[in-house]
Amino acid sequence: MNAVSPAAVTADLHAWEKGGAASAEALSAWVGDRLAAHEAALKALLAVEGARTPENTLRLYDAAIEQLSLAGSQAGILNSVAPEKAVRDQAQEEAQRVAMAGSALSLNRAVYDALAAMSLDGVSPATRHFVERTLLQYRLAGVDKDRATRDHLQTLHEKATRLGLEFSRNIQEGGKTIEATPDELAGLPEDYIARHPADAEGRITLTTDQPDMLPVMTFASNPALRERMFRAYNTRAYPANQQILLDLLATRQQIASTLGFRSWADLATADQMMESAANVRDFLARLEEASRDGAVHEHKQVLEFARRHQPDLQAIDMASRGYWYEQFRRSAFDFDSQSVRPYFPYAKVQAGVLDTAARLFKVEFRRVDAQAWHPAVSVFDVYETGRHVGRFYLDMHPRDGKDKWFSAAGVVTGVRGRYLPEAALICNFPAPSDSDPGLMQYSDVVTFFHEFGHLMHAILGGHTEWAGLSGFSTEGDFIEVPSQMLEEFFRDEKLLQSFARHYQTGEVLPSELIRKMKGAGAFGRADWVRTQLYYTTLSLDLHDMDPAQIDLDEITQRLYRSLQPWTWLDGNRMYASFGHLTGYSSNYYTYAFDKVIALDFFAQFDPNNLLEGEAGARYRKTVLEQGGSKPGRQMVRDFLGRDEEFAAFTKWLNEEFEPELTR
Repeated sequence: MNAVSPAAVTADLHAWEKGGAASAEALSAWVGDRLAAHEAALKALLAVEGARTPENTLRLYDAAIEQLSLAGSQAGILNSVAPEKAVRDQAQEEAQRVAMAGSALSLNRAVYDALAAMSLDGVSPATRHFVERTLLQYRLAGVDKDRATRDHLQTLHEKATRLGLEFSRNIQEGGKTIEATPDELAGLPEDYIARHPADAEGRITLTTDQPDMLPVMTFASNPALRERMFRAYNTRAYPANQQILLDLLATRQQIASTLGFRSWADLATADQMMESAANVRDFLARLEEASRDGAVHEHKQVLEFARRHQPDLQAIDMASRGYWYEQFRRSAFDFDSQSVRPYFPYAKVQAGVLDTAARLFKVEFRRVDAQAWHPAVSVFDVYETGRHVGRFYLDMHPRDGKDKWFSAAGVVTGVRGRYLPEAALICNFPAPSDSDPGLMQYSDVVTFFHEFGHLMHAILGGHTEWAGLSGFSTEGDFIEVPSQMLEEFFRDEKLLQSFARHYQTGEVLPSELIRKMKGAGAFGRADWVRTQLYYTTLSLDLHDMDPAQIDLDEITQRLYRSLQPWTWLDGNRMYASFGHLTGYSSNYYTYAFDKVIALDFFAQFDPNNLLEGEAGARYRKTVLEQGGSKPGRQMVRDFLGRDEEFAAFTKWLNEEFEPELTR
């Protein structure tokens, strides 16, 4: 670090070690220290005299954003997981304070001019990429506008940040409950029923948290219970988030218009791999065509099956889709997804995921007794050939006040020679206890693999020279590639049998059951693509039209009817809890786009030797270790030797129709 930097090192890397997880005042003080270091680095940057170089200018800029990242990441985590509501409330305020500082930096013309004045002769390709991307992002923020316009933009960005945080908090704290009778739990797993005893009046309370909600939607034979759960789940944060979302959309459009863009969707894709909203629509049209016939065929099969069992059934509504898919799979593939749950107790799954990642990426995980934000969090250090290379935190089970989704988050931005990378998983899997092993559905196991892919990207990509290139700081529409690629490993028989053992007998998950599970799992992929199209088109359209013309209920229902065959249920307000609208905004297409890339990546691995073949080392070197040091497009070409192709995706999409999977 440059000797002139007053922000060279901070010893206080973790807010919770300074009391920030238990005290709102301590958290505010810790964030304040980080912001002070941020400002000190910028002051030193602007005071540099003489010729501008990466060493005397970019180094200080990187120190500034490093401190901003540290404060923003941990304020965001505590906003999601802090045990006390007062701390979560303070964390939300701190996250907004950090975002305001980031907005001010993005519009700081003096800093932009200093970075633009640097000579890049002889710099590394990564440094050149960092500078060029940073300058582009400055221009997209409006740094080249006049002072009054920059001030207006900063006000708009601050408003958008506040609205986005309110939207997310309402989802986090908007969980609902429904009541059921013991008879209405028919079809649900025995361990689920045991976890939900009736009260003195014979009523059972169920929450909209994932461990309660998902089994009801999949296994409950009572349609009234499914519908009550569906309506409760899809009205979380409603009506509070309805107007907040409309205000957020309007504010984003004002930002785009001020910057000379037709819509927020065009602005949000300008520095992405996709480059424009028009290119997104072209991609979505290709997905729509690829999935149309398969989705029609799937729906026809499931509906015909349902009518054989319930002759008076006219149509399957959106609350019953999951249930009838499960029933169809049981019949067509002789596979009951409950049958594999005993092989997936939480502790065994966690051990299996860690062992798989350790073997694939040639690292070692050691659990350590380190402080975190809650006693339920487990902490692991990552080693490579005996060298400490990172740390991660697993906060994996629901609790009151905690965010109810599944996500990965940066904790400490790794910088070569300064800080080791740290990341966290914030999940809501069933919690094991002395009397309950926390049995997981196979979709839960896929989700665990997915999120762990993000975590490994953060750790292995967290050793770059610049904080601004560290971890998963790629283009936003490349960020899901590592996670979706790792999902595919779950389907490998040898890998599954290395950890999937019956929690009572110790029996290894039988090969025949795995074959049936894979066949059943392949069925419904066209419907998955159509669901992605629905979410993607909704997020795109909401950010690509005049906000004054948006009727949230009308557009949500109209798009659903155009892309999904399952009957719409009135009263569905899913947009109020569509949390990705804050982070991904218009760019939810990332999931489908990155699925295409991820499947092409996975196709390069030897199916007979997934963990020990040469592809793993090459993938780690050309993709994960790069962090954001190269454009996503270049990383695709480095690993594949070409751009991504649809062939692997098409094969995956149509696998359900292969004879060996449908017999």
